[in-house]
Parts: sequence; structure tokens; C-alpha cells
Amino acid sequence: SIPVLDISLARNSDTKPTFLDSLRQALLQVGFLYIKNIGIDDGLIQDVIRQGKAFFGLPEEKKLEIQMKNTKSFLGYNKLGNEITALKTDWREQIDLSTPHPLPKPSDPLYYNLLSPNQWPDPNALPSFRPTYESYIRQMSALSTEFTSLIAEALHLPPTAFDRFFDIDQQHKLKIIKYPDAGALPVQNGDANPTLSDQHAQGVGPHKDSMLTSYLLQASPHRGLQAQNLSGDWIDCPPIPGTLVVAIGQGLEALTHGVCASTTHRVLSPPAGQGPRYSIPFFQGVSYDATFESVDVPAEIMAMRQAVLRNRRRVAKGDDVEFTFEKGRWGHLGEATLTNRVKSHPDVGERWYPDLLRKIREEQREKAEKEKEKPELEERNGGGEGIV
Repeated sequence: SIPVLDISLARNSDTKPTFLDSLRQALLQVGFLYIKNIGIDDGLIQDVIRQGKAFFGLPEEKKLEIQMKNTKSFLGYNKLGNEITALKTDWREQIDLSTPHPLPKPSDPLYYNLLSPNQWPDPNALPSFRPTYESYIRQMSALSTEFTSLIAEALHLPPTAFDRFFDIDQQHKLKIIKYPDAGALPVQNGDANPTLSDQHAQGVGPHKDSMLTSYLLQASPHRGLQAQNLSGDWIDCPPIPGTLVVAIGQGLEALTHGVCASTTHRVLSPPAGQGPRYSIPFFQGVSYDATFESVDVPAEIMAMRQAVLRNRRRVAKGDDVEFTFEKGRWGHLGEATLTNRVKSHPDVGERWYPDLLRKIREEQREKAEKEKEKPELEERNGGGEGIV
């Protein structure tokens, strides 16, 4: 099951040790959790939900004024069916925002293009949208910093253990997402709607979040978010009023030697007739200049994680989601992040990063060919079982 932690307990010296114990168990055994009593006014949260839904109610031409491919930053609006995860189409539309940054200098690394001003909707159409989201992003930035310090303490590290991986003006990101129900999706190639089952489509495919931590505000009552356990089963993460869902990112997994494992998750589109699902995830960033260092996790914490893995080894199946922050593959985290963005948004890649997109497609083609060769090789080797 996915635990629900009351973060207000961490703000009281009498109850903080109990909270840290619960957080440690969630980090080592699950990698996915809910938090409640986050300290952000509910009025602001309701405004965030209202303004997010209002954005998707704008005419298509107004949304396309700020489409993502206008800029190199991957910030802005992305129309339905224009994103790819696990080599399949994600049936969602969204707008990506971030903490504000100026345009990079010509001499900056290519991945600095990810730092950029936001593209905001027309203020005449949505006058309250920008101030609402600027306030929410500021408060979520503070919450994520606080929570990361609590993660450090739960791992028996100083609360400042992760501070060196953040920029002074650290970029954090946010998405506002609409998942239409399966009945509203376009027909593909004359066939029925593209579904995973008779009722669902891929809202977003199986993936692990990048960076350190992410915080999902489920902005409608629909189910659809699922996390994958060590047995390979998909577990529902239903909306719980007054909570955020916290996912551990690949960045934190890399920094903690795998102690804080990132969890694979996905979103299924609502069944036909249930109307759209809305969600607003906030993603805590890490410096794009960071190299693939790690913190010195205490031996007793490493031992706890190893015990968890030993106890579950018989049922663990793993997953096929690529681990982004593989040591030795990239010089800086920003390179890995930019590559991931181009993979997910090939239309932006075609316009601004054609050489990188070409390289990615060549690698994907080579990987597909190797996967295709595996069954043939196993068949020639008698199936691969018991061959010495």
C-alpha cells in the first residue's frame, strides 16, 4: 500500500522523530507516498485547479499562441497526442511552466536552453492565471526544499546534505495536464480509439520522474495514476482530498546509491463517458551543471535497503524503464535532461535540436534491432535455459 504521511508532524520537535521513521520506511520500501497538511492555503490550491481547467477551456488558437515548439526551452503548451513516452503516444494536453529565468547567453552549454522565461496565456483571456501560478510555484519550491531536507534527515544525513546539488536560483517545473476520457480520443487509422484495454488509453506511459522529487496535485476525482510495485503489479493511487502524491525521482536514486529508488508509474485515461482527468504535478529541479556525484549514505541505512531487497528478491521483476542518470554516460545532468526532453517532444527537437534528435533516433533504431535479434539468438541456443 502507499503510505499517507502528515508533514505537520515534522514541524513539531515532539513528533518529528516519528515522522522521520515513517518517511524512512516509505523511501526504502515504496518510493511513492502521499503527504497531507502541507501548509499551503486551500484557497490558493482551489484557485490553481480552477485556473488550470480554465486554460484548457480557451479556444485552440489561443492555446497554440504559446505552443512549446515556439522556443528551445520545452516550456509552453503541448496539444493532445503530441508527446511520446515508452515509444508510444501520450493522450494528454498540457502546459509546462517553471520558475522564471532569463534567456541563456550564446556561450552557455546547450542544455542551458532549458532555462528560459515562461510562455504565459493571454492575460486578457485569463487575468488571474499568471499570479496564481507564480504564487503556487513559489510555495511549492519552498515545500520541496523543506521535504528534501527531511529526506536527508530520514537517511541519517545532515538536513543540508543535498544543498550542493541546487543552484542559487534553482529551476523547478510544473505541468498542468488534461487527460480526455477514452471516448473523446481521436480514431487512429480508421480503427477504434487507441486503448490499453477496452476502457483505457495511455494518458502517459510507464516512466520514472527525473530530478529529485515530484509532487502531484490530483485536480479531479478520477482514478488513473498507478505505481508499479516490485512484483510488477500496477497499484492504484486514487485521489485523496487535501494531499499531494510524492514520487521519488531518478536524481535522488542516483545521489543516494539507489537507497531512495525511483518508482515506475503511469496514467490511464478515464473510461469513456467519465469526462477528463486533471492533474498538476510540480517537479523539484537539480542543477543542470551537476555531475553524477553522490552523498555518503550511512552504512546502517544502506544495510536497511539491502534487507528490503533481499526480502523481496523472489518476487522482484524490475521494469524496462531506462535509468536516465547512468554514471559515465553523461558529463552533466543537463545533457541527460535535454536528451530526455527531445525524446518526449520530437516536434521541438525537429525545430531546435535536429542533430540531437537524429542521434536519438539512430540509437532507438539500433536498440530495436538488438531486441529483435534476441528471440532468434535464444531459439538458436535452445531457448537460453541451462546453456553453459
